[in-house]
Amino acid sequence: MLSAIRLPDETRRCLVLGLAGATALAGGGLAAGALPVRDTLAPALGLSALRQHQGAGLVCAYFGLALLVAAWWRLGRAVRGGDPPSPRTLLLVLAAWAVPLVAMPPLFSRDVYSYLAQGAMVTAGLDVYQAGPSAMGGPLLAEVPVIWQHTPTPYGPAFLSLAAGVSGFSATDVPLGVFGMRAVALAGVVLLIACLPRLARSCGVDPAAALWLGALNPLVLLHLVSGAHNDAVMLGLLIAGLTAACANRFALAAVVITLASLVKAPAALGLVVVVWLWQRALHRSADPPAAILPASRPACAGSVSDRPALGRRTATLRAFGSTACLAAATTALVTAVTGTGYGWVRSLTTPISAHNWSLSSTVGRITRNLLEAAGSDLAASAIPAWRWIGLAAAAGATLLAWHHRRRLGLVYALGLSLAALALLGPALRPWYLLWGLVPIAAAAPPHGRVRRWTALACLALTVTVFPSGFTPSVDELAAALAGALLAVPILVLYAGDVAAPVRPYRGTEPTAW
Repeated sequence: MLSAIRLPDETRRCLVLGLAGATALAGGGLAAGALPVRDTLAPALGLSALRQHQGAGLVCAYFGLALLVAAWWRLGRAVRGGDPPSPRTLLLVLAAWAVPLVAMPPLFSRDVYSYLAQGAMVTAGLDVYQAGPSAMGGPLLAEVPVIWQHTPTPYGPAFLSLAAGVSGFSATDVPLGVFGMRAVALAGVVLLIACLPRLARSCGVDPAAALWLGALNPLVLLHLVSGAHNDAVMLGLLIAGLTAACANRFALAAVVITLASLVKAPAALGLVVVVWLWQRALHRSADPPAAILPASRPACAGSVSDRPALGRRTATLRAFGSTACLAAATTALVTAVTGTGYGWVRSLTTPISAHNWSLSSTVGRITRNLLEAAGSDLAASAIPAWRWIGLAAAAGATLLAWHHRRRLGLVYALGLSLAALALLGPALRPWYLLWGLVPIAAAAPPHGRVRRWTALACLALTVTVFPSGFTPSVDELAAALAGALLAVPILVLYAGDVAAPVRPYRGTEPTAW
């Protein structure tokens, strides 16, 4: 079939290499993935015996992961080269890489089972913001990791309504529920890839480069497609809202971004972009896409409104008030429809728990151990103190990014702010990097340092969690390393080609920095 599709040679090689990797990764996941405790599908398909070969599954999974990561990195060189693939071609590559992962059990996290349990609690009328899945019990409780069984959910009512719908449909059929939650996540990914090229054009960035970094990267495939994380829904709505704001549809943008924040709260930072663009439009009576570009980039030719321009203060107050009213109305309506109440506001502190790891928590644990060794009474306060220090640092980085918004551009400033929150906040997971990565992919300078470092961070974070979602043993680490080493001979064969020269983006908006 692939031979009937005309693709640049390098793109075709990347597609085939990544497809082979995704297939091997998905196959290994049948033995070493985040498998359900009560699996009704594997026995029906005669696959139950694979669970006894977890070591072989890890070898296969990491062999495939190495191929997939190498294919993505090499595709990035093709995107920057002399014969680049079009955005439509990149979407074909993304679909080919995603298909094997869609049909298999989840990988790298067991959060999808928590989503099902929380959805079942909503359906049963239990308060998910007061208690964890242990309050409900039942067969779904066995699928939730022990550390989260007593933890209230930090997710907003918009996502819980989706989880409740899937849980109500699948009842106690865990595989059916997993595929239902994956369908929800895939809807978010589809919305993201539909809007990301348009947002990139508004920011003066090559849509192909934005898709490569923001949609085809391994974190999206591993954690949004395979892991079915609700971050996919949040990011899809956030990017759709930003795209609407760039097209003068400010009311729609405020509503959609508020919905994104009612999935996961960090998306609320996107409302700042809406307020700023709306204020610029009212003050200057000009088409606002120019406002999202850095000051050093010439603005797009915008249509001038027939309305008289407002004063800056009046425009700011009107934009802020309109956005706040729309956000409040959307929040009230969604909360009333779902019937979950406003406990989600209180549960925003759930990530600040003893079970979460982050950069600040790691420093806090080291500090605690040193204080305990010194016999200090302050040892118990070390981790909380460092977590609040991390939040303060994230707030400072956010303020710094917005202070330089004229030089950076609004979407780029938003991406840097969300990245700082993910890296310095009280909880850190590999997929959290996507909060900032996707806006950065749409707005960062095409050949800038931040884009390169973000891509390298993606590579590093693909190996920080194991396919089962649990902490690996020494034997499992050895099996993973063996699988990656088995991929080396194949990758050497692909390494002999010389990369094509980097070409500039020739779109409608300039990309000079």
